[in-house]
Amino acid sequence: MDPTNVIVKVCIVAIPLVLAITLHEAAHGYVARMFGDNTAYMLGRVTLNPAKHIDPIGTILFPLATILSGSGIVFGWAKPVPVNFSNLRKPKADMLWVAAAGPASNVIQATAWAALAKAIELANGSSMVAEFWFAVAIAGIQWNVVVAVFNLFPILPLDGGRIVTALLPGRLSYSYSRLEPYGMPILIGFIVLLAVYQPLGQLFAAVMGAGNNFFYALFGIE
Repeated sequence: MDPTNVIVKVCIVAIPLVLAITLHEAAHGYVARMFGDNTAYMLGRVTLNPAKHIDPIGTILFPLATILSGSGIVFGWAKPVPVNFSNLRKPKADMLWVAAAGPASNVIQATAWAALAKAIELANGSSMVAEFWFAVAIAGIQWNVVVAVFNLFPILPLDGGRIVTALLPGRLSYSYSRLEPYGMPILIGFIVLLAVYQPLGQLFAAVMGAGNNFFYALFGIE
């Protein structure tokens, strides 16, 4: 095994993944501060420093385990940014914008990576540097699609669950929010089901593929 080749492959995966999760979490904290909650800012979480957001299990071990499983489905997570929703000026309504900020940052990043990939194509770059950054850009599209879609699952404490909580009327919203303690076991069970139940895994892979193809088509990436 060529150590240099291994390092290059790790960098191709790691650069866009670290950016995807770092900007995702920082976006939550930034928008929360805009709407009145300084919790994340006071704890130093409104930052582009990856070390502040990386979770050893969710960002490193769990993605590695899902890659090694050979299922073709890769999952992971970062340290959740702390948000005190009661500090928001309009807690229930503002929760939606705080939650949506994370996936929105991934859509923006996927767009930026797609633009970079197209620029490299147009430049007809054939050097090793151009090939490396083209591979990074493609991985950037794919990672950001995964992070955005995964976080939009309507399961608390994921962003999708927060958005549903914000959109539901009072009593339903309260009842739904009480499901949060069961969210992680449900989520882990769902991930295992994706890995072992082929039709569901194929459906999820098709959704990921459609997301990737959207950005490829948007910029005409070959």
